[in-house]
Amino acid sequence: MEIKNIQKLVHNWIINYGIRYFNILTNTILLSEEVGEVSRIIARNYGEQSLKKDCKEKENLGEELSDVLFVLICLANQTGIDLEESFHKKLKKKKIRDGERHHNNEKLK
Repeated sequence: MEIKNIQKLVHNWIINYGIRYFNILTNTILLSEEVGEVSRIIARNYGEQSLKKDCKEKENLGEELSDVLFVLICLANQTGIDLEESFHKKLKKKKIRDGERHHNNEKLK
């Protein structure tokens, strides 16, 4: 699915079920919260932090990443950003900037 279509899906969900977008400040804070939840799962499942004793269910990384994506798309929609276009521009920029850099990094070999 194209990012433009995902942006439309999120917008339609907001209009039909969410009543309206939260303001940009609220969504920015929510994005930080969701990224924190992703970080917690990564730290406990892939990092060195232990799972808590009272943690009865394994947390779903995919669900939390989707929460991040949802809020990120809300912010893009609210600010008039075409994420698909912006993403392609960023990839082009990264290709020029980083095209050789990583190949020459001894730490990655």
